[in-house]
Amino acid sequence: MEKNEEMVVSTGSTTAHDSSVTAGNSSTIANDSSTAAKPKTKSLLSAGLSLSFFTLCSRILGLVREMTKAAFLGTSKYADAFGIAFMIPNLLRRLFAENSISVAFIPTFKGYLEDSESDEGRKSTKEFLNATLTLISFHTTCVVRVGILVTPFIVKIFLKADDAILVAETSVLTRIMFPYLLVISIAAFFQGILNGVKIFSPSGFTPVLFNSIVITATYVLTPILTGEIEDPETKAQMAARAMSIGVISGGCIQALFQLPFVLKTGWGCHFTTLKKAFSNPGTRRVMKLIVPTIIGMACYQLNDVVSTALAGRAGEGIVSSLQYSLRLQELILGIFAVSIGTVILPDLSGLAKKQLWNDFNAMLSQAAKIMALISIPITFLSLICGEEIISLVYKSKRFSDESVALTLSAFRWHIAGLFFIALNRVVSPAFYAQGNTKSPTLAGILGFAVNILLALCLIKPMRGGGIALALSVASFANSVLLFAFMRKNPNLDVKSVVIGTVLYALKLVAFSLIAAVPTYFVRRALIPVFEGHGRIIGFGAPFIICAIIYGFVGVALLILTKDEIVKVIIKKFRR
Repeated sequence: MEKNEEMVVSTGSTTAHDSSVTAGNSSTIANDSSTAAKPKTKSLLSAGLSLSFFTLCSRILGLVREMTKAAFLGTSKYADAFGIAFMIPNLLRRLFAENSISVAFIPTFKGYLEDSESDEGRKSTKEFLNATLTLISFHTTCVVRVGILVTPFIVKIFLKADDAILVAETSVLTRIMFPYLLVISIAAFFQGILNGVKIFSPSGFTPVLFNSIVITATYVLTPILTGEIEDPETKAQMAARAMSIGVISGGCIQALFQLPFVLKTGWGCHFTTLKKAFSNPGTRRVMKLIVPTIIGMACYQLNDVVSTALAGRAGEGIVSSLQYSLRLQELILGIFAVSIGTVILPDLSGLAKKQLWNDFNAMLSQAAKIMALISIPITFLSLICGEEIISLVYKSKRFSDESVALTLSAFRWHIAGLFFIALNRVVSPAFYAQGNTKSPTLAGILGFAVNILLALCLIKPMRGGGIALALSVASFANSVLLFAFMRKNPNLDVKSVVIGTVLYALKLVAFSLIAAVPTYFVRRALIPVFEGHGRIIGFGAPFIICAIIYGFVGVALLILTKDEIVKVIIKKFRR
Protein backbone atom coordinates (compact mmCIF):
# COMPACT_ATOMS: atom_id res chain seq x y z
CA MET A 1 0.00 0.00 0.00
CA GLU A 2 2.81 2.41 0.80
CA LYS A 3 4.20 1.94 -2.69
CA ASN A 4 0.83 2.67 -4.25
CA GLU A 5 0.40 5.78 -2.16
CA GLU A 6 3.69 7.14 -3.37
CA MET A 7 2.62 6.61 -6.96
CA VAL A 8 -0.55 8.66 -6.54
CA VAL A 9 0.14 12.35 -6.95
CA SER A 10 -1.71 14.22 -4.24
CA THR A 11 -1.35 17.90 -3.65
CA GLY A 12 -3.10 18.91 -0.49
CA SER A 13 -2.84 21.69 1.98
CA THR A 14 -4.73 22.46 5.12
CA THR A 15 -6.44 25.37 3.48
CA ALA A 16 -10.01 25.37 2.71
CA HIS A 17 -13.61 26.16 -1.24
CA ASP A 18 -13.73 24.98 -4.95
CA SER A 19 -10.72 22.42 -3.72
CA SER A 20 -7.05 21.00 -2.43
CA VAL A 21 -6.11 18.97 -5.34
CA THR A 22 -5.33 15.38 -5.62
CA ALA A 23 -4.09 14.50 -9.02
CA GLY A 24 -3.56 10.84 -9.42
CA ASN A 25 -0.93 10.07 -11.95
CA SER A 26 -1.96 6.46 -12.14
CA SER A 27 -1.23 6.32 -15.83
CA THR A 28 2.43 6.27 -14.93
CA ILE A 29 2.15 3.52 -12.35
CA ALA A 30 2.78 0.69 -14.76
CA ASN A 31 6.01 2.32 -15.88
CA ASP A 32 7.22 3.72 -12.57
CA SER A 33 10.86 3.39 -13.42
CA SER A 34 10.46 4.91 -16.84
CA THR A 35 11.91 8.36 -17.32
CA ALA A 36 9.07 9.11 -19.72
CA ALA A 37 6.66 8.87 -16.81
CA LYS A 38 8.23 11.77 -14.92
CA PRO A 39 7.05 14.56 -17.25
CA LYS A 40 3.57 13.06 -17.05
CA THR A 41 3.71 13.17 -13.24
CA LYS A 42 4.91 16.74 -13.21
CA SER A 43 2.28 17.69 -15.79
CA LEU A 44 -0.57 16.29 -13.70
CA LEU A 45 0.81 17.81 -10.51
CA SER A 46 1.17 21.16 -12.28
CA ALA A 47 -2.40 20.88 -13.63
CA GLY A 48 -3.69 20.05 -10.18
CA LEU A 49 -1.86 22.94 -8.51
CA SER A 50 -2.94 25.36 -11.23
CA LEU A 51 -6.56 24.30 -11.00
CA SER A 52 -6.43 24.50 -7.20
CA PHE A 53 -5.01 28.02 -7.33
CA PHE A 54 -7.68 29.32 -9.70
CA THR A 55 -10.36 27.49 -7.75
CA LEU A 56 -9.14 29.13 -4.57
CA CYS A 57 -9.29 32.55 -6.27
CA SER A 58 -12.75 31.74 -7.62
CA ARG A 59 -14.10 30.70 -4.24
CA ILE A 60 -12.62 33.71 -2.51
CA LEU A 61 -14.24 35.98 -5.11
CA GLY A 62 -17.44 33.93 -4.79
CA LEU A 63 -17.37 34.75 -1.12
CA VAL A 64 -16.72 38.42 -1.94
CA ARG A 65 -19.73 38.23 -4.26
CA GLU A 66 -21.85 36.97 -1.36
CA MET A 67 -20.40 39.68 0.88
CA THR A 68 -21.45 42.21 -1.75
CA LYS A 69 -24.91 40.69 -1.81
CA ALA A 70 -25.04 40.77 1.99
CA ALA A 71 -24.04 44.44 2.07
CA PHE A 72 -26.58 45.53 -0.56
CA LEU A 73 -29.44 43.10 0.15
CA GLY A 74 -28.90 41.56 3.61
CA THR A 75 -31.59 38.98 4.35
CA SER A 76 -34.35 41.15 2.89
CA LYS A 77 -37.11 39.95 0.56
CA TYR A 78 -35.05 41.16 -2.41
CA ALA A 79 -32.18 38.94 -1.29
CA ASP A 80 -34.65 36.04 -1.32
CA ALA A 81 -35.93 37.15 -4.75
CA PHE A 82 -32.43 37.21 -6.23
CA GLY A 83 -31.55 33.87 -4.64
CA ILE A 84 -34.60 32.16 -6.11
CA ALA A 85 -34.22 33.85 -9.51
CA PHE A 86 -30.57 32.82 -9.83
CA MET A 87 -31.25 29.31 -8.58
CA ILE A 88 -33.62 28.48 -11.46
CA PRO A 89 -31.21 28.82 -14.46
CA ASN A 90 -28.31 27.68 -12.28
CA LEU A 91 -30.25 24.53 -11.40
CA LEU A 92 -30.78 23.78 -15.09
CA ARG A 93 -27.09 24.47 -15.78
CA ARG A 94 -26.03 21.87 -13.23
CA LEU A 95 -28.62 19.44 -14.51
CA PHE A 96 -28.04 19.61 -18.27
CA ALA A 97 -24.60 21.14 -18.76
CA GLU A 98 -22.04 20.81 -16.01
CA ASN A 99 -22.57 17.22 -14.89
CA SER A 100 -23.44 15.89 -18.35
CA ILE A 101 -20.21 17.30 -19.78
CA SER A 102 -18.02 15.59 -17.18
CA VAL A 103 -19.91 12.29 -17.06
CA ALA A 104 -20.91 11.81 -20.70
CA PHE A 105 -19.07 14.18 -23.03
CA ILE A 106 -15.48 13.95 -21.73
CA PRO A 107 -15.28 10.12 -21.70
CA THR A 108 -16.77 9.99 -25.22
CA PHE A 109 -14.48 12.76 -26.46
CA LYS A 110 -11.42 10.97 -25.03
CA GLY A 111 -12.48 7.86 -26.94
CA TYR A 112 -12.50 9.87 -30.16
CA LEU A 113 -9.11 11.39 -29.33
CA GLU A 114 -7.52 7.95 -29.17
CA ASP A 115 -8.46 7.39 -32.82
CA SER A 116 -7.84 10.95 -34.04
CA GLU A 117 -4.31 10.43 -35.39
CA SER A 118 -5.67 9.23 -38.72
CA ASP A 119 -7.43 11.59 -41.15
CA GLU A 120 -10.65 9.62 -40.83
CA GLY A 121 -10.45 9.65 -37.04
CA ARG A 122 -9.83 13.38 -36.96
CA LYS A 123 -12.79 13.96 -39.27
CA SER A 124 -15.05 11.85 -37.02
CA THR A 125 -13.91 13.80 -33.96
CA LYS A 126 -14.66 17.11 -35.66
CA GLU A 127 -18.12 15.90 -36.67
CA PHE A 128 -18.79 14.77 -33.10
CA LEU A 129 -17.81 18.17 -31.70
CA ASN A 130 -19.92 20.04 -34.28
CA ALA A 131 -22.91 17.83 -33.50
CA THR A 132 -22.50 18.28 -29.75
CA LEU A 133 -22.27 22.07 -29.98
CA THR A 134 -25.39 22.13 -32.16
CA LEU A 135 -27.41 19.95 -29.79
CA ILE A 136 -26.37 21.92 -26.71
CA SER A 137 -27.27 25.24 -28.34
CA PHE A 138 -30.58 23.95 -29.73
CA HIS A 139 -31.80 22.36 -26.51
CA THR A 140 -30.78 25.17 -24.19
CA THR A 141 -32.28 27.83 -26.49
CA CYS A 142 -35.60 25.98 -26.42
CA VAL A 143 -35.49 25.70 -22.63
CA VAL A 144 -34.64 29.39 -22.24
CA ARG A 145 -37.50 30.53 -24.47
CA VAL A 146 -40.05 28.35 -22.70
CA GLY A 147 -38.62 29.28 -19.30
CA ILE A 148 -38.98 33.00 -19.90
CA LEU A 149 -42.60 32.51 -20.95
CA VAL A 150 -43.60 30.48 -17.88
CA THR A 151 -41.45 32.36 -15.32
CA PRO A 152 -44.41 33.85 -13.38
CA PHE A 153 -45.79 30.36 -12.80
CA ILE A 154 -42.41 28.95 -11.80
CA VAL A 155 -41.63 31.56 -9.14
CA LYS A 156 -44.98 31.00 -7.42
CA ILE A 157 -43.72 27.53 -6.47
CA PHE A 158 -41.15 29.18 -4.21
CA LEU A 159 -43.10 32.10 -2.78
CA LYS A 160 -46.35 32.85 -1.07
CA ALA A 161 -48.81 33.93 -3.75
CA ASP A 162 -50.20 36.77 -1.60
CA ASP A 163 -46.91 38.71 -1.80
CA ALA A 164 -47.54 40.13 -5.28
CA ILE A 165 -44.61 42.58 -5.20
CA LEU A 166 -42.10 39.87 -4.33
CA VAL A 167 -43.51 37.49 -6.98
CA ALA A 168 -43.35 40.22 -9.65
CA GLU A 169 -39.77 41.22 -8.79
CA THR A 170 -38.59 37.60 -8.69
CA SER A 171 -40.11 37.13 -12.15
CA VAL A 172 -38.21 40.14 -13.50
CA LEU A 173 -34.90 38.90 -12.09
CA THR A 174 -35.50 35.37 -13.37
CA ARG A 175 -36.18 36.59 -16.90
CA ILE A 176 -33.01 38.69 -16.85
CA MET A 177 -30.92 35.68 -15.85
CA PHE A 178 -32.59 32.82 -17.75
CA PRO A 179 -30.36 33.22 -20.87
CA TYR A 180 -27.44 32.46 -18.54
CA LEU A 181 -28.31 28.80 -19.10
CA LEU A 182 -27.47 29.06 -22.83
CA VAL A 183 -24.14 30.85 -22.52
CA ILE A 184 -22.91 28.84 -19.54
CA SER A 185 -23.80 25.57 -21.30
CA ILE A 186 -21.59 26.58 -24.23
CA ALA A 187 -18.89 27.54 -21.72
CA ALA A 188 -19.20 24.09 -20.12
CA PHE A 189 -18.83 22.48 -23.56
CA PHE A 190 -15.61 24.44 -24.16
CA GLN A 191 -14.42 23.37 -20.73
CA GLY A 192 -15.12 19.74 -21.65
CA ILE A 193 -12.92 20.02 -24.76
CA LEU A 194 -10.08 21.61 -22.78
CA ASN A 195 -10.27 19.16 -19.89
CA GLY A 196 -10.41 16.28 -22.38
CA VAL A 197 -6.96 17.27 -23.67
CA LYS A 198 -5.69 17.86 -20.09
CA ILE A 199 -5.89 21.67 -20.15
CA PHE A 200 -7.45 22.88 -16.89
CA SER A 201 -6.25 26.42 -16.20
CA PRO A 202 -8.46 28.47 -18.61
CA SER A 203 -11.63 26.77 -17.33
CA GLY A 204 -10.40 27.19 -13.78
CA PHE A 205 -9.97 30.92 -14.35
CA THR A 206 -13.42 31.60 -15.86
CA PRO A 207 -15.26 31.56 -12.48
CA VAL A 208 -12.80 34.23 -11.33
CA LEU A 209 -13.95 36.37 -14.26
CA PHE A 210 -17.60 35.62 -13.56
CA ASN A 211 -17.48 36.60 -9.90
CA SER A 212 -15.44 39.73 -10.68
CA ILE A 213 -18.03 40.87 -13.23
CA VAL A 214 -20.98 40.28 -10.87
CA ILE A 215 -19.26 42.22 -8.08
CA THR A 216 -18.30 45.08 -10.40
CA ALA A 217 -21.78 45.26 -11.94
CA THR A 218 -23.37 45.50 -8.50
CA TYR A 219 -21.20 48.41 -7.40
CA VAL A 220 -21.28 50.25 -10.74
CA LEU A 221 -24.89 49.73 -11.86
CA THR A 222 -26.72 50.07 -8.53
CA PRO A 223 -26.11 53.85 -8.23
CA ILE A 224 -27.00 54.30 -11.90
CA LEU A 225 -30.29 52.37 -11.55
CA THR A 226 -31.13 54.04 -8.24
CA GLY A 227 -30.43 57.60 -9.33
CA GLU A 228 -31.28 60.14 -6.62
CA ILE A 229 -33.60 57.79 -4.75
CA GLU A 230 -32.59 57.25 -1.10
CA ASP A 231 -35.25 54.73 -0.10
CA PRO A 232 -33.44 51.60 1.27
CA GLU A 233 -35.99 49.20 -0.21
CA THR A 234 -35.66 50.70 -3.69
CA LYS A 235 -31.88 50.58 -3.41
CA ALA A 236 -32.06 46.89 -2.52
CA GLN A 237 -34.40 46.26 -5.45
CA MET A 238 -32.05 47.98 -7.91
CA ALA A 239 -29.02 46.22 -6.44
CA ALA A 240 -30.70 42.87 -7.11
CA ARG A 241 -31.27 43.88 -10.74
CA ALA A 242 -27.67 45.06 -11.06
CA MET A 243 -26.43 41.69 -9.78
CA SER A 244 -28.71 39.93 -12.27
CA ILE A 245 -27.22 41.91 -15.17
CA GLY A 246 -23.80 40.97 -13.84
CA VAL A 247 -24.74 37.27 -13.90
CA ILE A 248 -25.73 37.19 -17.57
CA SER A 249 -22.71 39.34 -18.53
CA GLY A 250 -20.38 37.08 -16.58
CA GLY A 251 -21.77 33.98 -18.28
CA CYS A 252 -21.06 35.44 -21.72
CA ILE A 253 -17.49 36.26 -20.73
CA GLN A 254 -16.96 32.72 -19.43
CA ALA A 255 -17.75 31.29 -22.86
CA LEU A 256 -15.85 33.90 -24.88
CA PHE A 257 -12.71 33.66 -22.74
CA GLN A 258 -12.30 29.92 -23.34
CA LEU A 259 -12.88 30.05 -27.10
CA PRO A 260 -9.30 31.09 -28.11
CA PHE A 261 -7.87 28.26 -25.99
CA VAL A 262 -10.20 25.77 -27.67
CA LEU A 263 -9.14 27.02 -31.12
CA LYS A 264 -5.51 26.69 -30.09
CA THR A 265 -6.00 22.96 -29.39
CA GLY A 266 -7.00 22.45 -33.02
CA TRP A 267 -10.48 21.29 -32.02
CA GLY A 268 -12.46 24.33 -33.00
CA CYS A 269 -16.04 23.55 -34.02
CA HIS A 270 -19.08 25.09 -35.67
CA PHE A 271 -22.80 24.47 -35.99
CA THR A 272 -24.14 21.72 -38.21
CA THR A 273 -27.63 20.60 -39.23
CA LEU A 274 -29.98 19.19 -36.60
CA LYS A 275 -30.26 16.00 -38.66
CA LYS A 276 -26.51 15.41 -38.48
CA ALA A 277 -26.43 16.42 -34.83
CA PHE A 278 -29.10 13.91 -33.77
CA SER A 279 -27.78 11.08 -35.97
CA ASN A 280 -24.10 11.36 -34.99
CA PRO A 281 -23.00 8.13 -33.21
CA GLY A 282 -20.97 10.12 -30.68
CA THR A 283 -23.88 12.33 -29.64
CA ARG A 284 -26.10 9.26 -29.43
CA ARG A 285 -23.63 7.70 -27.03
CA VAL A 286 -23.51 10.93 -25.02
CA MET A 287 -27.31 11.04 -24.83
CA LYS A 288 -27.38 7.42 -23.73
CA LEU A 289 -24.97 8.20 -20.89
CA ILE A 290 -26.70 11.46 -20.01
CA VAL A 291 -30.22 10.08 -19.48
CA PRO A 292 -29.56 8.14 -16.24
CA THR A 293 -27.23 10.91 -15.09
CA ILE A 294 -29.90 13.56 -15.59
CA ILE A 295 -32.39 11.46 -13.62
CA GLY A 296 -29.93 11.13 -10.76
CA MET A 297 -28.91 14.78 -10.94
CA ALA A 298 -32.56 15.80 -11.17
CA CYS A 299 -33.18 14.09 -7.85
CA TYR A 300 -30.08 15.68 -6.34
CA GLN A 301 -30.92 19.14 -7.68
CA LEU A 302 -34.54 18.75 -6.65
CA ASN A 303 -33.14 18.92 -3.15
CA ASP A 304 -32.39 22.58 -3.85
CA VAL A 305 -35.78 23.16 -5.47
CA VAL A 306 -37.86 21.64 -2.69
CA SER A 307 -35.64 23.04 0.06
CA THR A 308 -35.85 26.52 -1.46
CA ALA A 309 -39.63 26.20 -1.86
CA LEU A 310 -39.96 25.22 1.80
CA ALA A 311 -37.61 28.00 2.89
CA GLY A 312 -39.44 30.59 0.78
CA ARG A 313 -42.64 29.82 2.63
CA ALA A 314 -41.02 29.61 6.07
CA GLY A 315 -40.45 33.34 6.42
CA GLU A 316 -38.48 36.30 5.11
CA GLY A 317 -34.72 35.82 5.05
CA ILE A 318 -34.69 32.01 5.31
CA VAL A 319 -33.81 31.49 1.62
CA SER A 320 -30.96 34.01 1.66
CA SER A 321 -29.61 32.83 5.05
CA LEU A 322 -29.39 29.26 3.73
CA GLN A 323 -27.55 30.51 0.65
CA TYR A 324 -25.09 32.55 2.71
CA SER A 325 -24.44 29.47 4.83
CA LEU A 326 -23.96 27.23 1.80
CA ARG A 327 -21.51 29.72 0.29
CA LEU A 328 -19.31 29.41 3.37
CA GLN A 329 -19.57 25.63 3.21
CA GLU A 330 -18.65 25.68 -0.48
CA LEU A 331 -15.67 27.91 0.24
CA ILE A 332 -14.40 25.30 2.69
CA LEU A 333 -15.35 22.33 0.52
CA GLY A 334 -14.83 23.17 -3.08
CA ILE A 335 -11.19 24.23 -3.29
CA PHE A 336 -10.23 20.66 -2.48
CA ALA A 337 -13.11 18.34 -3.34
CA VAL A 338 -14.05 19.73 -6.75
CA SER A 339 -10.46 19.83 -7.99
CA ILE A 340 -9.78 16.34 -6.68
CA GLY A 341 -12.87 15.02 -8.45
CA THR A 342 -12.04 16.87 -11.68
CA VAL A 343 -8.42 15.79 -11.91
CA ILE A 344 -8.87 12.26 -10.57
CA LEU A 345 -11.64 11.21 -13.01
CA PRO A 346 -9.47 10.81 -16.16
CA ASP A 347 -6.90 8.78 -14.22
CA LEU A 348 -9.48 6.55 -12.56
CA SER A 349 -10.93 5.99 -16.03
CA GLY A 350 -7.51 4.98 -17.32
CA LEU A 351 -6.97 2.55 -14.44
CA ALA A 352 -10.40 1.00 -14.92
CA LYS A 353 -9.82 0.59 -18.65
CA LYS A 354 -6.44 -1.11 -18.00
CA GLN A 355 -8.02 -3.08 -15.12
CA LEU A 356 -5.34 -1.97 -12.68
CA TRP A 357 -7.71 -2.42 -9.76
CA ASN A 358 -5.11 -2.38 -6.97
CA ASP A 359 -3.96 1.05 -8.08
CA PHE A 360 -7.61 2.11 -8.52
CA ASN A 361 -8.28 1.14 -4.88
CA ALA A 362 -5.16 2.93 -3.68
CA MET A 363 -6.07 6.16 -5.44
CA LEU A 364 -9.66 6.10 -4.21
CA SER A 365 -8.61 5.30 -0.63
CA GLN A 366 -6.06 8.08 -0.55
CA ALA A 367 -8.49 10.62 -2.00
CA ALA A 368 -11.10 9.71 0.65
CA LYS A 369 -8.54 10.10 3.44
CA ILE A 370 -7.43 13.48 2.13
CA MET A 371 -11.07 14.57 2.23
CA ALA A 372 -11.21 13.50 5.88
CA LEU A 373 -7.95 15.27 6.70
CA ILE A 374 -9.30 18.52 5.27
CA SER A 375 -12.98 18.49 6.20
CA ILE A 376 -13.17 16.99 9.71
CA PRO A 377 -10.81 19.42 11.51
CA ILE A 378 -12.39 22.37 9.70
CA THR A 379 -15.85 21.17 10.76
CA PHE A 380 -14.97 21.34 14.46
CA LEU A 381 -13.31 24.75 14.17
CA SER A 382 -16.34 26.08 12.29
CA LEU A 383 -18.71 24.81 14.97
CA ILE A 384 -16.71 26.63 17.64
CA CYS A 385 -16.21 29.91 15.77
CA GLY A 386 -19.26 29.96 13.46
CA GLU A 387 -20.62 33.24 14.79
CA GLU A 388 -17.27 34.99 14.35
CA ILE A 389 -16.88 33.61 10.81
CA ILE A 390 -20.33 34.75 9.70
CA SER A 391 -20.03 38.17 11.35
CA LEU A 392 -16.54 38.75 9.96
CA VAL A 393 -17.57 37.81 6.42
CA TYR A 394 -21.06 39.22 6.09
CA LYS A 395 -21.97 41.69 8.85
CA SER A 396 -22.23 45.14 7.27
CA LYS A 397 -24.88 47.64 6.19
CA ARG A 398 -28.08 45.60 5.69
CA PHE A 399 -26.69 42.40 7.24
CA SER A 400 -27.82 42.80 10.86
CA ASP A 401 -27.53 40.78 14.08
CA GLU A 402 -30.77 39.06 13.07
CA SER A 403 -29.19 38.10 9.75
CA VAL A 404 -26.18 36.66 11.60
CA ALA A 405 -28.46 34.58 13.85
CA LEU A 406 -30.48 33.28 10.87
CA THR A 407 -27.35 32.30 8.95
CA LEU A 408 -25.68 30.73 11.99
CA SER A 409 -28.68 28.48 12.65
CA ALA A 410 -28.25 27.01 9.16
CA PHE A 411 -24.44 27.03 9.08
CA ARG A 412 -24.01 24.83 12.16
CA TRP A 413 -26.06 22.06 10.56
CA HIS A 414 -24.62 22.54 7.07
CA ILE A 415 -21.05 22.24 8.31
CA ALA A 416 -21.88 19.05 10.22
CA GLY A 417 -22.25 17.24 6.88
CA LEU A 418 -19.08 18.65 5.30
CA PHE A 419 -17.10 15.39 5.36
CA PHE A 420 -19.84 13.35 3.69
CA ILE A 421 -20.44 15.94 0.97
CA ALA A 422 -16.68 16.04 0.31
CA LEU A 423 -16.51 12.24 0.30
CA ASN A 424 -19.30 12.00 -2.28
CA ARG A 425 -17.30 14.30 -4.59
CA VAL A 426 -14.52 11.70 -4.85
CA VAL A 427 -16.56 8.48 -4.64
CA SER A 428 -18.94 9.36 -7.48
CA PRO A 429 -16.09 9.71 -10.05
CA ALA A 430 -15.09 6.14 -9.16
CA PHE A 431 -18.40 4.97 -10.67
CA TYR A 432 -18.16 7.26 -13.70
CA ALA A 433 -14.64 5.97 -14.36
CA GLN A 434 -16.12 2.47 -14.72
CA GLY A 435 -18.86 3.72 -17.05
CA ASN A 436 -21.45 3.19 -14.31
CA THR A 437 -23.89 6.08 -14.05
CA LYS A 438 -26.85 4.06 -12.76
CA SER A 439 -25.55 3.46 -9.23
CA PRO A 440 -24.90 7.14 -8.42
CA THR A 441 -28.31 7.86 -9.97
CA LEU A 442 -30.07 5.45 -7.62
CA ALA A 443 -28.09 6.78 -4.66
CA GLY A 444 -29.18 10.30 -5.65
CA ILE A 445 -32.84 9.29 -5.79
CA LEU A 446 -32.73 7.66 -2.36
CA GLY A 447 -30.74 10.57 -0.92
CA PHE A 448 -33.33 12.98 -2.29
CA ALA A 449 -36.10 11.04 -0.56
CA VAL A 450 -34.24 11.17 2.76
CA ASN A 451 -33.56 14.90 2.43
CA ILE A 452 -37.09 15.93 1.55
CA LEU A 453 -38.72 13.70 4.18
CA LEU A 454 -36.50 15.14 6.90
CA ALA A 455 -36.89 18.72 5.63
CA LEU A 456 -40.68 18.42 5.78
CA CYS A 457 -40.44 17.13 9.36
CA LEU A 458 -37.86 19.67 10.58
CA ILE A 459 -38.83 22.90 8.81
CA LYS A 460 -41.50 23.84 11.33
CA PRO A 461 -39.54 23.33 14.58
CA MET A 462 -36.09 24.36 13.24
CA ARG A 463 -36.83 26.59 10.21
CA GLY A 464 -33.64 27.08 8.16
CA GLY A 465 -31.62 24.90 10.53
CA GLY A 466 -33.98 21.99 9.83
CA ILE A 467 -33.41 22.24 6.08
CA ALA A 468 -29.63 22.36 6.62
CA LEU A 469 -29.72 19.32 8.94
CA ALA A 470 -31.80 17.37 6.43
CA LEU A 471 -29.17 18.00 3.74
CA SER A 472 -26.34 16.81 5.99
CA VAL A 473 -28.15 13.60 6.93
CA ALA A 474 -29.00 12.97 3.27
CA SER A 475 -25.32 13.41 2.35
CA PHE A 476 -24.39 10.77 4.92
CA ALA A 477 -27.03 8.42 3.50
CA ASN A 478 -25.70 9.04 -0.01
CA SER A 479 -22.15 8.10 1.06
CA VAL A 480 -23.36 4.85 2.62
CA LEU A 481 -25.33 3.96 -0.50
CA LEU A 482 -22.44 4.70 -2.87
CA PHE A 483 -20.09 2.38 -1.00
CA ALA A 484 -22.81 -0.29 -0.81
CA PHE A 485 -23.33 -0.13 -4.58
CA MET A 486 -19.59 -0.17 -5.22
CA ARG A 487 -19.41 -3.67 -3.74
CA LYS A 488 -21.08 -4.99 -6.89
CA ASN A 489 -17.72 -4.76 -8.66
CA PRO A 490 -15.81 -7.85 -7.46
CA ASN A 491 -12.51 -6.33 -8.57
CA LEU A 492 -12.72 -3.55 -5.98
CA ASP A 493 -11.72 -4.07 -2.36
CA VAL A 494 -14.48 -1.81 -1.03
CA LYS A 495 -14.26 -3.21 2.49
CA SER A 496 -10.62 -2.16 2.76
CA VAL A 497 -11.38 1.34 1.44
CA VAL A 498 -14.33 1.81 3.82
CA ILE A 499 -12.58 0.46 6.91
CA GLY A 500 -9.45 2.49 6.19
CA THR A 501 -11.49 5.67 5.64
CA VAL A 502 -13.66 5.17 8.74
CA LEU A 503 -10.71 4.44 11.03
CA TYR A 504 -8.80 7.43 9.69
CA ALA A 505 -11.88 9.65 10.07
CA LEU A 506 -12.37 8.50 13.69
CA LYS A 507 -8.73 9.31 14.45
CA LEU A 508 -9.24 12.82 13.05
CA VAL A 509 -12.44 13.25 15.08
CA ALA A 510 -10.48 12.39 18.24
CA PHE A 511 -7.66 14.78 17.32
CA SER A 512 -10.16 17.52 16.49
CA LEU A 513 -11.92 17.10 19.84
CA ILE A 514 -8.60 17.37 21.67
CA ALA A 515 -7.71 20.53 19.74
CA ALA A 516 -11.23 21.94 20.26
CA VAL A 517 -11.08 21.93 24.08
CA PRO A 518 -8.45 24.67 24.55
CA THR A 519 -9.83 26.55 21.54
CA TYR A 520 -13.32 26.69 23.08
CA PHE A 521 -12.13 28.19 26.37
CA VAL A 522 -9.76 30.63 24.66
CA ARG A 523 -12.65 31.87 22.50
CA ARG A 524 -14.82 32.51 25.56
CA ALA A 525 -12.03 34.56 27.12
CA LEU A 526 -11.27 36.53 23.94
CA ILE A 527 -14.80 37.63 22.96
CA PRO A 528 -15.16 40.27 25.76
CA VAL A 529 -11.61 41.54 25.17
CA PHE A 530 -12.14 42.47 21.52
CA GLU A 531 -15.84 43.34 21.70
CA GLY A 532 -16.64 46.84 20.47
CA HIS A 533 -13.45 47.25 18.42
CA GLY A 534 -15.14 47.13 15.03
CA ARG A 535 -15.99 44.27 12.72
CA ILE A 536 -12.49 43.30 11.59
CA ILE A 537 -10.85 43.39 15.04
CA GLY A 538 -13.91 42.41 17.06
CA PHE A 539 -14.59 39.21 15.12
CA GLY A 540 -11.38 38.65 13.16
CA ALA A 541 -8.90 38.72 16.03
CA PRO A 542 -10.68 36.07 18.18
CA PHE A 543 -11.16 33.82 15.15
CA ILE A 544 -7.54 34.07 13.99
CA ILE A 545 -6.15 33.42 17.47
CA CYS A 546 -8.50 30.45 17.94
CA ALA A 547 -7.60 29.07 14.50
CA ILE A 548 -3.87 29.31 15.29
CA ILE A 549 -4.26 27.49 18.61
CA TYR A 550 -6.54 24.87 17.09
CA GLY A 551 -4.25 24.35 14.10
CA PHE A 552 -1.11 24.14 16.23
CA VAL A 553 -2.57 21.42 18.47
CA GLY A 554 -3.99 19.51 15.49
CA VAL A 555 -0.80 19.61 13.41
CA ALA A 556 1.27 18.61 16.45
CA LEU A 557 -0.91 15.54 16.94
CA LEU A 558 -0.58 14.58 13.27
CA ILE A 559 3.20 14.94 13.36
CA LEU A 560 3.57 13.06 16.64
CA THR A 561 1.55 10.13 15.27
CA LYS A 562 3.45 10.23 11.95
CA ASP A 563 0.22 10.53 9.97
CA GLU A 564 0.41 8.58 6.68
CA ILE A 565 -1.41 11.13 4.50
CA VAL A 566 0.61 14.06 5.81
CA LYS A 567 3.78 12.11 5.02
CA VAL A 568 2.64 11.50 1.44
CA ILE A 569 1.68 15.16 0.95
CA ILE A 570 5.04 16.39 2.33
CA LYS A 571 6.88 13.91 0.11
CA LYS A 572 5.07 15.16 -3.01
CA PHE A 573 5.82 18.81 -2.24
CA ARG A 574 9.49 17.98 -1.66
CA ARG A 575 9.61 16.24 -5.04
